Amino acid sequence: MVPGYGDRDYAGERMPEVDLGFPRTFVEFANPDDATEVFRCDLTWLTSRWTCIFGQGCPGIYESSPDAGCCTLGAHLADRDDEARVAAVVRELTPDEWQNHEAGHRRWTETDDDGDRKTRTLGGACIFHNSRDFPGGYGCALHAHAVRTGVEPHTVKPDVCWQLPLRRQFREVDPGDGSSYTEVTIGEYTRAGWGPGGEDLDWYCSSNTEAHVGTEPVYVSNRAELKALMGETGYATLEQFCIEFERGGPHTPHPASPHR
Repeated sequence: MVPGYGDRDYAGERMPEVDLGFPRTFVEFANPDDATEVFRCDLTWLTSRWTCIFGQGCPGIYESSPDAGCCTLGAHLADRDDEARVAAVVRELTPDEWQNHEAGHRRWTETDDDGDRKTRTLGGACIFHNSRDFPGGYGCALHAHAVRTGVEPHTVKPDVCWQLPLRRQFREVDPGDGSSYTEVTIGEYTRAGWGPGGEDLDWYCSSNTEAHVGTEPVYVSNRAELKALMGETGYATLEQFCIEFERGGPHTPHPASPHR
């Protein structure tokens, strides 16, 4: 267990956050759509039973804002395209969908101490966060709008919001013969991924047994997000590896998931 985090008690039951030093199984394969890339995918994470439990027992990353889940700090915007995509949805949101509609239409972005653009925080949460008592529904106004209009939520939310706790990392690799390729790792965005600030989070979901209660493995429940990160053919290849991995037995199971 992570010191200081794994010993919390929920409803009389100890729900540990597992130590991140456990074995994992990865698979590597060439990107079918780009010969200069090789995918490196964490099968242990992708076949785990993690699922988002926002509104279903999630205590929030900070004890001071339990209802905000991981939406306490606002979302950093990846680039201009990311911001433009969200801005287009902002223009569609109605007061019935968005609790902070009036304030948000005056200003929904801000800059952090480093000058990076992000969604504005208001009342201790992202400006798109609707409180529990909002008649239009609890949670992310962008996500709810996507559900109501029949589009995938990842197409309307900031990149960081729909990708977490998936993580895509890029690394240039020299195999030793003077050539090079880009290694694209698809894995778990662990607490450590946040850097030193990760230790300040009071609770974190990806390695916590509370959130490993999904009825489907991550590669299925997050199919749309993985396709957006890898492409259709890249995902199709990953899917086959995950199926084969599951059929072969949980050789390196995620310790936060039930052993099946």
